[in-house]
Amino acid sequence: MGIIKEEKFRFCIDRGGTFTDVYAEIPGQSDGRVMKLLSVDPANYDDAPIEGIRRILEEYTGEKIPRSSKVPTDKIEWIRMGTTVATNALLERKGERIALCVTQGFKDLLQIGNQARPNIFDLTVAKPSNLYEQVIEADERVELVLDNEDSQNELSSVKGISGELVRVAKPLNEEALKHLLKGLLEKGISCLAVVLMHSYTYPQHELLIEQLALNMGFTHVSLSSALTPMVRAVPRGLTASVDAYLTPVIKEYLSGFISRFDEGSGKVNVLFMQSDGGLAPENRFSGHKAVLSGPAGGVVGYSQTLFGLETTKALIGFDMGGTSTDVSRYAGSYEQVLETKIAGAIIQAPQLDINTVAAGGGSKLKFQFGAFRVGPESVGAHPGPVCYRKGGELAVTDANLILGTIIPDYFPSIFGPHEDQPLDVKATRDEFEQLSNSINSYRKSQDSSAKNMTVEEIALGFVNVANETMCRPIRQLTEMKGHETKNHALACFGGAGPQHACAIARSLGMSEVLIHRFCGILSAYGMGLADVIEEAQEPYSAIYGPETILEASRREVNLLEQVKQKLKEQGFRDGSVETESYLNLRYEGTDTAIMVKGQSGEMLETDYALEFVKLFQQEYGFKLHNRKIFICDVRVRGIGVTNILKPRELEPVSSIPHVESQYRVYFESGWHETPLFKLESLGYGHILLGPAIIMNGNSTVIVEPDCKAIITKYGNIKIVIDSTPSTTKIVEKVADVVQLSIFNHRFMGIAEQMGRTLQRTSISTNIKERLDFSCALFGPDGGLVANAPHVPVHLGAMSSTVRWQLEYWGNNLNEGDVLVTNHPCAGGSHLPDITVITPVFDKGNLVFFVASRGHHAEIGGITPGSMPPFSKSIWEEGAAIKAFKLVEKGIFQEEGIIRLLQSPCLDEVSGRKIPGTRRLQDNLSDLRAQVAANQRGISLIRELIEQYGLEVVQAYMTHVQTNAEEAVREMLKAVSARVLSLSSNQEKKALVTIEEEDYMDDGSVIRLKLTINAEKGEAIFDFDGTSPEVYGNWNAPEAVTAAAVIYCLRCLVDVDIPLNQGCLAPVKIYIPVGSFLSPSDKAAVVGGNVLTSQRVTDVVLTAFQACACSQGCMNNLTFGDDSFGYYETIGGGSGAGPSWDGTSGVQCHMTNTRMTDPEIFEQRYPVMLHKFGLRENSGGAGVYRGGDGLVREIEFRRPVIVSVLSERRVHAPKGLNGGNDGARGVNYLITRDKRKVYLGGKNTIEVQAGEILQLLTPGGGGWGSPC
Repeated sequence: MGIIKEEKFRFCIDRGGTFTDVYAEIPGQSDGRVMKLLSVDPANYDDAPIEGIRRILEEYTGEKIPRSSKVPTDKIEWIRMGTTVATNALLERKGERIALCVTQGFKDLLQIGNQARPNIFDLTVAKPSNLYEQVIEADERVELVLDNEDSQNELSSVKGISGELVRVAKPLNEEALKHLLKGLLEKGISCLAVVLMHSYTYPQHELLIEQLALNMGFTHVSLSSALTPMVRAVPRGLTASVDAYLTPVIKEYLSGFISRFDEGSGKVNVLFMQSDGGLAPENRFSGHKAVLSGPAGGVVGYSQTLFGLETTKALIGFDMGGTSTDVSRYAGSYEQVLETKIAGAIIQAPQLDINTVAAGGGSKLKFQFGAFRVGPESVGAHPGPVCYRKGGELAVTDANLILGTIIPDYFPSIFGPHEDQPLDVKATRDEFEQLSNSINSYRKSQDSSAKNMTVEEIALGFVNVANETMCRPIRQLTEMKGHETKNHALACFGGAGPQHACAIARSLGMSEVLIHRFCGILSAYGMGLADVIEEAQEPYSAIYGPETILEASRREVNLLEQVKQKLKEQGFRDGSVETESYLNLRYEGTDTAIMVKGQSGEMLETDYALEFVKLFQQEYGFKLHNRKIFICDVRVRGIGVTNILKPRELEPVSSIPHVESQYRVYFESGWHETPLFKLESLGYGHILLGPAIIMNGNSTVIVEPDCKAIITKYGNIKIVIDSTPSTTKIVEKVADVVQLSIFNHRFMGIAEQMGRTLQRTSISTNIKERLDFSCALFGPDGGLVANAPHVPVHLGAMSSTVRWQLEYWGNNLNEGDVLVTNHPCAGGSHLPDITVITPVFDKGNLVFFVASRGHHAEIGGITPGSMPPFSKSIWEEGAAIKAFKLVEKGIFQEEGIIRLLQSPCLDEVSGRKIPGTRRLQDNLSDLRAQVAANQRGISLIRELIEQYGLEVVQAYMTHVQTNAEEAVREMLKAVSARVLSLSSNQEKKALVTIEEEDYMDDGSVIRLKLTINAEKGEAIFDFDGTSPEVYGNWNAPEAVTAAAVIYCLRCLVDVDIPLNQGCLAPVKIYIPVGSFLSPSDKAAVVGGNVLTSQRVTDVVLTAFQACACSQGCMNNLTFGDDSFGYYETIGGGSGAGPSWDGTSGVQCHMTNTRMTDPEIFEQRYPVMLHKFGLRENSGGAGVYRGGDGLVREIEFRRPVIVSVLSERRVHAPKGLNGGNDGARGVNYLITRDKRKVYLGGKNTIEVQAGEILQLLTPGGGGWGSPC
């Protein structure tokens, strides 16, 4: 494998979506040949990679190779290739027709997924379509044996691959399955994906299905247990679906590609790039490992040529293309993830950690509500930007053309009807002139003295906004893992990236940019630097200790033999093979596993636990003391080292750099005469002072003023950045339309990064995995500035909390203080939601607040889980804290908070003591995580103040609120116009009044009189007539109603505006004091947050005629005993709208928490899930149907206390405009003697082993008369 034949050609190819890049090493030449072709050009050739190889062979051998003949292989040493064939098939949903085979009772499992909706403000709840056409259910069931089951049962159990004991509760019914498989074949479906419960540890049933299917004539079967033998049925099943969907498409393409060579696969040496950064031969290249094939080449390219050779800093990879930008990180080893989401499909397999941002050269430019907006929509390749001469829309590429950073003289003339014209500068300028008229008109309307913005200022403004859009995910990628962004160098490549490199690096505080000499084709070049990778993994579930490490070591040896053998079969000798070994470890009680790398073949010599604790602390910021560490998986990686492409050093030059020509380029300081250099004319040691342009093949490198470009000894470009980031000064009363967009991004970025920190540093499942938390940033008056869109029921609600604390503490707030509260009368929602607030000071003055709210799974009260169905007073629901300094002047008040959490409350009526928290250490850990999240927010705010100055930051805090206010006013004007157009009374009115009401299951009513001022764009939400405080727990504090209103307004605006106090500025909310939407401070409220909030939302959206009612409930389920507690909320059907069907089996409106995977559910808790699927036909009929609810059947395997807190069991979710109502929900208990007992909507029961809880959640209402 290591023998090099100098006389032969070597090809590295990246077949992208738009272009195919080819890098070829030519015999006898020191420089490679670079070629770029259109990936699809049917008028000229069938296949771009073959065409590239054919042209280069013709060019250098002088031998004619007709397109109709096969390509000779005698002069080709090897071909390395990455391809987007798989990615495109996934994006465009053009894969193979497949069916899914699952365990009986789980046919809708993959459609439901984790039940969260992708965009919380999208009323249509648009989800990616399923990859499979049909689902068949296998009559089989495997169950895990509980630790404490009696020894008699152990006789029927077997040990699974993971070491867990399993029992075959129901053997596979092959006869029944044959009939179902035959039906699929008759429909023309011959590809199958298989995922069975617990097949990760007991794959025998999946293997039987594979054998049966292949024998019957199926052409391809993807087994989840073979592809990713890891616990979690949903990602494993989705991976199997992706593999079955894509592998036949890839195999067809590869066989067609290889058949174009004269000797076929027998002679030509072809390897393909996988998503993990390794190469694989054709027969081992499969669908689920192919989706990041091209981007992975880029990561290999920059990491292997820049890190260690050009810099010692960790690198941020920045690959900016036409429609999106890929961001990655490299610090000496490839950063991998085991699970990622691509085109809506979850793939569970080792792959490089590449984050894609919807911003690129083709991102659309818009001016909306007084602010510049870039993307996320793209103009695409057709019609493309305005300058492409196809009638397109303004995009980032057009802005760069106006600024002179794209030079038409150096851009291919491939436009116009005959594809022979250059970029159209005039059309682009004309379009920008039109846009400038509306922008300047708006600015004058805000401030008559405002100066007009020039076309160049507008174009630069859009580029600055685009840069900030891309900086936000880069900050998240680095800082969520505990790394400082500014300590990195920016490795920039891709077609558009080098134009933006200096500005992005400066904005991120970086001082160094590296641009490879092959930056335009680095993904292709990276193919030649990659190694051949073989991986093997198996599950192993055990507590980490001396005995289990011995067993893990035995498994490691077996797996290492497997990967070495596979590499040996590909021609690698022992000396060319390296191996790596990993243990996947997690703390007991958490779902956050970390792949810990050890010394390969020396597992007994590596202290994996010590390394795990170190990595856990680095990533999450804390250690968990006295917690067992669990082994989840053993994984090995075999690397066939190729060492093929080597960087070539250049000789130093002493000449002066040759200037090719001069061009005018517009920068922040105005127009500059800028010299243009060609990289091929520059040599090692040349230094270029900015501003300068370097043409590098098809890429334009812009060196900004005050920056310096250095040509390195490897021929790459190193740019040293002036470290001072750009600042802004207030020179006009009106907000700068560019800075407004940038500050929107910065404020939201702060809230998002607080959320990432909270998720990283928390311990509880509720916060870390279910993501039941929110983080926000507030002004010194407590007004909301930015709220990251985490959980809708928290939106805007925390402002009441901050203002209550501000009024309570007054001047008694000091630097280093942190406040904690959860009481409803202090602006809280319900007691499990604890809010931690930190005031931010600058030079002794209070300038901001930051706050985080998280759902604590246990806070005390009359039932475990602190969600009692029958609470009648607040003190029955747990520890209630109105105001307390959790940290006072920098000192954590542990004794005080423990006393508040643990001290039993006293029932004021009976005098009985109510228990305090049952999980004190979890509470303390999560409170510390909330303090850490706030601290992260403070440090980011201080960075902002340092960069721009306090006056500017506080001014834009007000401007972003004004901007949101304007968006809501415009929406209210549009809504009133629509209502008037539907009204029979055509008389024009300034005020539009709509009345709406709905009922809770006990008969209490929510009444809304909505009055909209059509001229001013204002609204009054008057809830007069709503029932008084109830003797139950579905009373809702006023903050909950405010959150519901702000959520509805944000959904109706349907533009990505920031969530802040401005949304409520044009709105007045009147709630009668003493009603169950404004109860007394003694009222029970635990259900108000999770039930009543949903009803308020339904009433508001119905009043606006936006959509039919959704399931109107969160279906809260808690169960446990003295040793554990579990809490979940269950999705249902969303309401249909005027142009869409409702979505089935999703979280609706005011919640978006995730569902625990069925296998984890059964592994961690004494339960068996018999059914989890859609409740067919429960959505209301109509022109557009409501979404179906869910069916969840849980058998308890030991006695526990179960609490159900639900609504819509009496009053159905209403249809709209003649649409039918959705089905009401139902809760049953099926006893051991098979009696079915109706539980009602709210109940607490002691269940026995073998009893089954059956929950049927409501469907959504239909829209329009079904007749």
